[in-house]
Amino acid sequence: MGKQYDVAVVGLGGLGSAAAHALAAAGLKVLGLERFSPVHDLGASHGESRGVWQAYFMGPEYVPYLRRAYTLWSELEEASGERLFHRTGGLCLGPADGALIPAARASAETCGLEHEYLTADEVHARYPQFEPAPDCVAVYDPGSGYVQPEQTVRVGLALARRHSADLHFEETVREITENPGGARVVTDRGTYDVGHVVVTAGCWSPGLLPELTFPVEVLRKVMLWFEPDGGAQDFQPGRFPYWIWEGDGMVGYGHPAANGLHGGVKAGVHSGGTPTDADGVDRYVQQREIAEIQDFLRTRIPRLGASGRYRKSAVCLYDNTPDQAFVIGPASAHGRVVVAAGTSGHAFKFLPAIGESVMEIVTKGSAGQNLSIFDPARFAGGR
Repeated sequence: MGKQYDVAVVGLGGLGSAAAHALAAAGLKVLGLERFSPVHDLGASHGESRGVWQAYFMGPEYVPYLRRAYTLWSELEEASGERLFHRTGGLCLGPADGALIPAARASAETCGLEHEYLTADEVHARYPQFEPAPDCVAVYDPGSGYVQPEQTVRVGLALARRHSADLHFEETVREITENPGGARVVTDRGTYDVGHVVVTAGCWSPGLLPELTFPVEVLRKVMLWFEPDGGAQDFQPGRFPYWIWEGDGMVGYGHPAANGLHGGVKAGVHSGGTPTDADGVDRYVQQREIAEIQDFLRTRIPRLGASGRYRKSAVCLYDNTPDQAFVIGPASAHGRVVVAAGTSGHAFKFLPAIGESVMEIVTKGSAGQNLSIFDPARFAGGR
């Protein structure tokens, strides 16, 4: 195509924008390829807010990576001149003998994180918007909050361009092949010979890497926004936390009103989901799906679920691995193809750290952080 690139990044959503920025900032000549328009809402990197949490219920082994991400969120803010991370505090709620509370508490205690263990009465006293049952307890993480995915992707792309990345949109990748000296990417517009390929295409990643047999299930998820009874003043950042709640056989979550008094308050269900195909997903939200989330909120946050008004909804996609851990690492015999996928609905909080790790794998052969739990080779036939 007339230009030589060190690396091609395939997929420019959350992970791809972070990787393109990190690679370009490291001095590599970067080609970015995205089949859709910039900052689109067809994958997983949209929905106005994403939780950022350190007392992490996924396990203490995630905490060092989160600490690095926190540092890099601050560096992104300095580089962009924009506020990205909104610290609100966060609550992990549920039964004391459930799955979430012991895990979040173990992460906080093992890693020496500031946190509080709260009874139902203490939760209600601090945040009267919540009505937890008497047997509900909570782990409060004062350092948690949220970032906004659309802003984050836009900033990542802008910073990548600032470092001379060449970003192509509405260009579909057809084939990726590797040779000992590099790799080739064939698109619907042409062919690119590059040193490395980074695949960050979310639910579309497995289809681009047929020789990498890591299992990913694509799940259709629904996000809803509600107008609280009495208005959204009490649900603004600073008055209302990021929360995740185990109960009734599911795990619900929600965020403060990220877009002000008139933007609505977001809630959804992290667990479950409907298996789907990334290209054939039904983007119409059914009334029963709205009712499911309303029912979860009805007794827990009555001003949203019982007397609140449904405002809008959106569909997003999870690319889940069987163990819910990400897939990050070399994805080919010669290491010329690197993958960051299998985000399982919880990778956005790690975004700048994953971008940095991808850059290190490409430039140094390995990441500075311990990524053993994310190794593609953990699955049978992973490479």
